[in-house]
Amino acid sequence: MNALKKIDSYLPLLLTVLILGCTANSKENSEKGASKSILKEIPVIELAPQKTNLHREYVGNINAIRNVEIYARVKGYLEEIYVDEGQEVRKGQILFRINDEEYQAELAKAKANLQSAIADAKAAQLEVSRIKLLVDKKIISKIEWEVAETRVLAAKAKIEEARSAQTNATIHVARTRIRAPFNGVINRIPYKAGSLIDEGTHLTSVSDTRQVYVYFNVSENEYLEYIKAQKLNEGGQSGIVELNLADGSPFSEKGRIQTMEGEFDAGTGSIAFRAQFSNPGQLLKHGSSGTVRLTNSIDDALLVPQKAVFEIQDKSYVYLVDKNNEVKMTSFVPKARFADFYLIQSGLKEGDKIVYEGIQALKDGVKISPRVIAEVGTAQAEVVVDK
Repeated sequence: MNALKKIDSYLPLLLTVLILGCTANSKENSEKGASKSILKEIPVIELAPQKTNLHREYVGNINAIRNVEIYARVKGYLEEIYVDEGQEVRKGQILFRINDEEYQAELAKAKANLQSAIADAKAAQLEVSRIKLLVDKKIISKIEWEVAETRVLAAKAKIEEARSAQTNATIHVARTRIRAPFNGVINRIPYKAGSLIDEGTHLTSVSDTRQVYVYFNVSENEYLEYIKAQKLNEGGQSGIVELNLADGSPFSEKGRIQTMEGEFDAGTGSIAFRAQFSNPGQLLKHGSSGTVRLTNSIDDALLVPQKAVFEIQDKSYVYLVDKNNEVKMTSFVPKARFADFYLIQSGLKEGDKIVYEGIQALKDGVKISPRVIAEVGTAQAEVVVDK
């Protein structure tokens, strides 16, 4: 009985504790529910197509518009070198002289042989005239006259042979003077005066760098992108490229794409473009390199700020805001990635609203209060893609 009385006395206290506990739990749950229903004001942007200049950069190889190797065409001692490496020369200017004594002797001999052949032919012709008189008087037979005519033809053939030998000797003499094929700059000269030169020896090369060609390789996708852009910009400043030098400084002149190869390289899947640049001051040299910047204009580009994007296992995601203002994690495929933006290839479309800032605190299904902001910066108009 005493025990029951003690329990009865504690009942009011136990009930009070239970009620307070339930009240506290109810309050906590209600607070959680309230916090869940609170709308967070988040800045969002609406994707809209815009005109964008897409810059792609490629390693370019610089070649002189004309670069010709100079070879010796006769054998002999290199007697004189009239130019120095790096010197500008004019078309027809003598660069080297090979000793020509042997060839002058051959020329003199060829001239003498020609004179001898001419004299023999004249004598043969006189003999024909004499024999013809005898034939007409029927002193000798006609066969003798025909034989004499044959000797004349042989003598004339020897004249042609001697004349050909003289021409050949004259050419050999002329080839001892090696001249510049066009206006340009002399490159390295490996031999010195006094060296014995064989026919076919490489003496130097001459480069005309007043204009230069720059070759660079473009992938098949970028080739198609370029062709489509040229069709859209027909009549405008299409095919214009810029060049950065090896030290990163910009070249003063702009170039223009002139042509491209007729087929793709099977190994690399790329095709070579050729751009031509004016080269005032001869700053660009044959065999040097630089970075070509090719600009394609895209009229309907969709750009996403990089701060709105996060990556999971090499995939790119954004938080897409639906019509109920709830966010949903959505993946997309970028076409190009650069400093501040992504150029969208697929996965997102015009009119989509995406969260611009505060993505770290969001999860799928969270409801927000979207605050649409205007275009983010001006960098959207200039997209640079490094190769």
